[in-house]
Parts: sequence; structure tokens; C-alpha cells
Amino acid sequence: MFLKELEKYDDITIQCHDNPDADALASGYGLYCYYKDKGKNVKLIYSGKNQIQKSNLLMMVEKLSIPVEYMEPKEDMAVKGLLITTDCQYGQGNVTKIHADAVAVIDHHQDCKPDVKYSYIQTGIGSCSTIVWNLLNEHGFDVTDEEHLGTALYYGLYTDTNQFSELFNPVDKDAMDGIVHDKSMITVLKNCNLSLRELEIAGIAILRYTYNEELGFGLVHSQPCDPNILGLISDFLLQVDKIDTCLVYNETTDGIKLSVRSCIREVNASELAEFLCEDMGSGGGHFDKAGGFINQKKFEESYPGVHTEAYFNNKMMEYFEKYELVYASKYEADISTMKLYMKNKLPIGVVKMTDVLSVGMPITVRTMEGDMDLIVEDDLYVIIGVKGEVYPIREEKLNRTYKMVDKPYVYKECVIRDVYVPTIKNRVTGKNHLLTEYAKTYVPTGDTMIYARPLTKGVKVFTAWDQERYMLGKEGDYLALRTDDFHDVYVVEKEVFGITYSEVKE
Repeated sequence: MFLKELEKYDDITIQCHDNPDADALASGYGLYCYYKDKGKNVKLIYSGKNQIQKSNLLMMVEKLSIPVEYMEPKEDMAVKGLLITTDCQYGQGNVTKIHADAVAVIDHHQDCKPDVKYSYIQTGIGSCSTIVWNLLNEHGFDVTDEEHLGTALYYGLYTDTNQFSELFNPVDKDAMDGIVHDKSMITVLKNCNLSLRELEIAGIAILRYTYNEELGFGLVHSQPCDPNILGLISDFLLQVDKIDTCLVYNETTDGIKLSVRSCIREVNASELAEFLCEDMGSGGGHFDKAGGFINQKKFEESYPGVHTEAYFNNKMMEYFEKYELVYASKYEADISTMKLYMKNKLPIGVVKMTDVLSVGMPITVRTMEGDMDLIVEDDLYVIIGVKGEVYPIREEKLNRTYKMVDKPYVYKECVIRDVYVPTIKNRVTGKNHLLTEYAKTYVPTGDTMIYARPLTKGVKVFTAWDQERYMLGKEGDYLALRTDDFHDVYVVEKEVFGITYSEVKE
């Protein structure tokens, strides 16, 4: 366990990045509380040219009693014992280098392979506060034992995911739901975030927008500002009648922060943000609101000499041209380009919803792919697929396609990606249930036949069972349709297809 491993050091200094934000302060405070509780000589610090100036951060430090100290930068700075950098990576440009006997890193940004003894980097998590909250829980540390810690961690997550609009990882969602916090204090902190200077930045940025008439997207390059201002600008931009999708970004000392919005079903903002940050950072969020971060060093290595505005304009156009749109209910299949396949008898998990909760109960099923809101019905079941994906199915179709076998369902043995165990949340009581605890083992009947072909171009498939949100297919994945229903069109990932289907030789 990572935090326990570091307990062998008696002197521990926790360092936030220079000009710390709420997430750095909160995650640092969480680590401070943990090691203080273990009887360590612990300090929470930050350095850099400027001390904290933003009103919401000054209030956060004061009201939540965060014992952070400012260290004026100087040559050959050093501390005794262990140094832990939080929400940043040792040796990077956004954190003053301080020498120590040993160094540890806890971060959620793109892994820059820091040259340190201990490293815990969870790329794809929305905030460092989430990581620390999760670590504290794993180590049996009750966050509620410290009066203000939960509020600090919650606010850190709130701000670093742009008011939860960029929150897409299920672990972040668990943190959002699970962190006990002072709601009135969060409200106060929320409403002291914007300065007059930032109001001016937002106004200037909007005046300098660019617009692609053919594809209907807007692009705005802002001056450096709080990430929440990017969200404010993009929300405003999307209200323009001719703009369907928009991207707002700014450049910081260590990278590029961006905010994405979409009001059309053909563009998933979360997926677009991920596309823009691909291989250089991380992006994600919700269907209509998302954000991301691109590491400056990786951007310069990948696109030397390219201006950021040119990069984003070209990438936006590339995204729109990258995918073919398929509407399953109207799709005219050309099976002459496809081959016939039979579904292999791989075990899957099946949960009858009334085994978990009563009919009529509103629930949220949480998976790596996102949250799915359902109402419990008599004939409603949920399938846990071989890659850990979860999707609903009616009893009639289930019995036609699968059969139950007398064998316990073991999640780790039946999925190829054990990243996050899916849960069901009762939206009335807030109680969570592990989906796997109610799952029974099913296998295909052997009668399921499909036509399929490998994709030579990306597709977005609006399936017959969900015409508002598409399935994304990338080059090399398979476009499939059932032989008994040519409008039951869907995408199967390349990695999964070879495991789940076998070609039928004529």
C-alpha cells in the first residue's frame, strides 16, 4: 500500500505545485492529515514566484484551516527526509525543485516518468483529490475524523473537473458521491471564484473567436486564467445559434488546458476532448461538457513549430471528417461486403433488476463507460460483457440469445479488463450495490449469428435501442448486425471480436 510504504520516514514534506490551485491544496492537506495522524513530523508547502492571491483559495486556506506554508525560492533548496509532490511531478516546470533524501510523486496528469524513488500516477483520474481520497480509504483513514478535510477534497475535485462537467472516471464519480462535506461552505467557495481581471479575460477571448461555418464549430484562445473561466466561456459560446460544438483553451507554463462543449448528438464532447489530447495528455467528461489537458513538452515534441490555434483548428476538422454516421433504424446493410459469424459460448454475467431492487425504483448503473439511468422493471435485465461493459436487455431477447448455466459468476475470470467493478446506485436512498454480487452466469445459445466487416474508417452508430447516443467504432473494429434483424447494428472492438465470434465457413 503506497502511503504505508512511506511511513518509514519520520520527516515528511508535502509540496504543492507553484501557484497552487484548490486540487493541489486539498490533496496536499489530505496527505498532511494522514501522516500527522501517524505521528510524523510533517509540513505542507508550496514555492514559486508568487504567493496565493485568488480570493477563493485564500478563503479555502483560512476557512478550512489548511496549514500550508510558502517557501521563497532560492538556489539549492532542500528538506530533510521525504519530499512528496502532489498534483505535479518532481522536476517539471510547474514545481520548484527542492532536494530531499527521497522523493515521492502523487499525481493524475500525463506520466512524465519522473526520476524519483516512489511514484503513484493515475492518469485519467479527474483530480488529485480523488486519488488521495481513494488512498486514504484504502488505508483505513476516516476522512470525517478531520473536520474540514472532506470539504477540501470535495472542492478540489469540483474545481479540477470544471464544476464536475469534466468528470468521467467512475472513481471520480464515487468520490463526488461519497465525500462528506460542508455544503454551505462549498456554496461560499463556489461564489468567490471570479475576479474582475478574469471577467475581462473572458470578454476579450469571446471577441476574438473563430468560426467554421461548414462544420458549425467555434474556437477560442484565451489568456491564462482559472480553468473554470474556460468553462464559462464555452457555455456562453454554445448559446450562439450557429455554433453546435466549441473548443476554448489557454496555455499555461506546463501545458494547454481546454474546455469542450457540444449540443448535437453527433458529437460527444467527452470523446472529442479525448481525441484532442490523445497521446499528449488526457481528456474526458460528459456527453455535452468535457475538458482536458495537454502536456506542453509532449505537444512540442509531437508538433514542433506548430501554433496551438492551427493545431486545434486542424484537429477539429480532422475529427469531423474521421467518422461515418450510421443510423441503425434507417441503415441499408450491404451484406455482400460482410462475412457470417457465430457468437462463441463465452460466459457473461446477467443480473435481473428485481433481484436487486423493487419495480419502479430509479437506479444508476455505474461503469467505466459512464453512468446509465434506468427504472427497474419486471422484464429488465443487465448484462456484464466480456470487456466489463454493461448494457440492458429485455427478458424475451435474453432468453432468445442466452441460456443460464449452473456455474457461479466470477467477474475477474469472465472479463478481459478488470478496471472498475460496475455498481448499481439506488437514486432514492443513495445506497450502492455491486452488480457482480447479483450476477448469474449465462452463455450464448449457439443460435446467435451476425454479419460483420472490419472498419476501414471510423463510424458512429446510433443503435436501435439508443438513438440519442452513438457507439464509436475505430478503424480495425467491426461493424456488426444480427442475421435476424438487419436494424440491430452495433460496433465490436477489434480486441473483443476475435474472442467473442468465430467465422462460419460456407
